[in-house]
Amino acid sequence: MGVPLYLEPRLTPRLVSLLASGRFLHTLVAGLGSPLNVVLPDGIADNLGRFRSVYRTHRLSGQIFFAHKANRSSALVRRLAATDAGLDVASLGELRHALGAGFAPGRIMATGPKNPEFLWLAARTGVLVHVDGRAELDELAALVRRYALPPARVLLRLAGFTSEGSRLLTRPSRFGTPAGELGDVLATLERYPVELRPVGVGYHLDTTSLDEKAVALEGCVRAMDECRSRGLDPRIIDIGGGFGVSYLADGEQWERYTTELTRAVMGQRPALTWRRHGYGLRHEAGTLRGSLALYPAHRPVAAEQYLDALLSRPAPTLGRPLATLLLEGLYDLCTEPGRALADQCGVTLARVLEVRRTENGERLVRLAANADDVALEEHGVLMDPVLVPAEDGRAPAADGPVGVLLAGNLCLEADMITRRTVFLPRLPHPGDLLAFANTAGYCMDFRAGEAQRQPVARKVAAWQDDEGERDDGAARAGRGEQDGLEAQDAEDGSGEAPWRWCLDEEYWPVAQYAPHHTAARPGGHAGGGA
Repeated sequence: MGVPLYLEPRLTPRLVSLLASGRFLHTLVAGLGSPLNVVLPDGIADNLGRFRSVYRTHRLSGQIFFAHKANRSSALVRRLAATDAGLDVASLGELRHALGAGFAPGRIMATGPKNPEFLWLAARTGVLVHVDGRAELDELAALVRRYALPPARVLLRLAGFTSEGSRLLTRPSRFGTPAGELGDVLATLERYPVELRPVGVGYHLDTTSLDEKAVALEGCVRAMDECRSRGLDPRIIDIGGGFGVSYLADGEQWERYTTELTRAVMGQRPALTWRRHGYGLRHEAGTLRGSLALYPAHRPVAAEQYLDALLSRPAPTLGRPLATLLLEGLYDLCTEPGRALADQCGVTLARVLEVRRTENGERLVRLAANADDVALEEHGVLMDPVLVPAEDGRAPAADGPVGVLLAGNLCLEADMITRRTVFLPRLPHPGDLLAFANTAGYCMDFRAGEAQRQPVARKVAAWQDDEGERDDGAARAGRGEQDGLEAQDAEDGSGEAPWRWCLDEEYWPVAQYAPHHTAARPGGHAGGGA
């Protein structure tokens, strides 16, 4: 087998505690089925605080909007409603969910493709609308006029930025108006002085490049100057999301794996993947072709650190730090992190159903889940799951590290949860759980469906009693009647606070609904409910 090529997940202490709570996790899956999604609402509030600290460092004001499309969870959204966060909604359903979760319209921004119903509800409630172009401005203004709605607040989404004196361009996007056509968009706005109220400009680039985002941010500052020259009074620059997440604990593991994958594609070592899948790389006549189509799973600078690096960067042509340009213009900075705010906020659990060898001698582990339930590879993320052994008294096999392929429960050859060989500390047994960490950002339910009538993963929220009060005073709990189960016996000597849970849709960050029962005992549950 050679040296195992581990890709160990980066885990915060909260996730380490959860994944070490085998009895708790097995009890949840036994009661609610496999696959099962577990979200950690307190984690998203902590991430928000780290982003807000960057604003304070640079003395900037403005809103941090969570990109709701990253996760459907009610618990995560309701937990954020108890903070000063905003919510970025990209559909009518998400807007209705936001309003029902406790977000006032002034804390919501509508983005993405919009149908008339979405636009009407946004305008009716006073939500900020991030418009994609002139046609959307015309449609929104017509709705405001026809239904006698209040003036709609709008942000202009721009794209296609260039840097004067530089050959650097931002990559093309199907969203937004090219920055060079801003004058035409402003002319459209000027036709609707009663219906529309422009408040700023923004962008959202599908790139990890700090250079490209610096060009776009400086372009937005110039666009604000043009708006002011036409008598407008814009105050907001929105730089979207794309701050990234570092999924892996060890950068050297990532470098070693990608190096060995390249060697395997070139035939210089045994295959590392199912049917020699190359993740975008291929071998043609002795030459390596293609490019690695993977998310950079280990990123030294990600999330709030990425935002800090961008704001500290000198503007490409104006030279001063980008944060300084925002301060000079007295502009509010708005951001739309999705993946980065959901970082470390959830795991997906899957029960092992079968372990066997293929005709090629590979070990294949079939799970009670499929590739759409655990969409890490769909988003280009390579990361090892965590083995949570069944507590059935069996001694683990002393086979040491073992490489396995993880297959799903659909009747499809392509239903491989991992195309790469995953290394685990021992061979799994039926009844064990595999926990896929950090799936809350896009990898938990963005693609999940009911193919072949397989069940969609249910979702629960989990928290620990001693996590303490946050600045906003929100409690750690959902409905008392959806009583929590403990992670381990309170008297096991570990000092670990018990884990509690409720169904995701029953979570509310309100103190009076917190369960006050004592920790459960093995084989029972923690009082109060059925």
